[in-house]
Amino acid sequence: MKIFDPHIHMYSRNTRDYAEMAAAGIRSIIEPGGFWLGHARKHPETCLEYFDHLLAFEHTRAAKAGIQYHCTFALNPKEAHTPAVREGVMAALPEYLANPMCCALGEVGYDVIDDLEEQVVLEQLEMAKQMNLPVLVHTPHVDKLEGTQKLIDNCRDVGLDSEMVEIDHCTEETVQMVVDSGYWAGFTIYPVTKLSPERAVQIFKQFGTERMLVNSSADWGPSDPLSVPKLAVLMEQAGFTYEAVQRLVWDNPIRFFGSSGRLSEQPMFAEAVV
Repeated sequence: MKIFDPHIHMYSRNTRDYAEMAAAGIRSIIEPGGFWLGHARKHPETCLEYFDHLLAFEHTRAAKAGIQYHCTFALNPKEAHTPAVREGVMAALPEYLANPMCCALGEVGYDVIDDLEEQVVLEQLEMAKQMNLPVLVHTPHVDKLEGTQKLIDNCRDVGLDSEMVEIDHCTEETVQMVVDSGYWAGFTIYPVTKLSPERAVQIFKQFGTERMLVNSSADWGPSDPLSVPKLAVLMEQAGFTYEAVQRLVWDNPIRFFGSSGRLSEQPMFAEAVV
């Protein structure tokens, strides 16, 4: 089975993780560039150097394991309240979004859910609309129901095509709302703060796998870069057909992020593959 992890923060993982991911069937990944590193950045240049690292280096680690690499870019909501960072990143963002390796804007969303964050969200959603890019939406860790509804409203206010929006980090609390909205629903297998594999299986039993995406969001926290292949095994054991699981872990992310026109199922840097 071929597996695509459409949300994984490899900047915080080691090279051995890449090898184990490839052995488990992961062939393609997307790294969201709006990643908060655990400490508030003070200068926009630190964000932009991080973006540059993804474009200039991270793809080479993936290629050596035979994994296709793409990324996304956005201003993390946790950093929207630092004026210098906010203004610097927002000014530079269109250039990064235009890079062929970038297949979406994201992750864009809320942290404390205030007016300033909403202003930044709306500006970025409009940017994605103008550039015809899919949008990876980050729902907040707290007040998730309120934040999810607000983000759905924001996407509608901007007039985004429902095929171009993924509402990520869905849980039992929010999945019905997202399904009813017509947007794609993303599920993160990250047991401590998001979903366990067992909970995800129950959600897919109820809602199916059409217009659904699943990811690990693996980073420096208690996460697992192999959580998507492990979920695939668990789903087959629970009675899902091979076709339904393959659609969830490969076909769906290809379909969604492929709307950018920038995805390829072939290695972009074949000369680096060993």
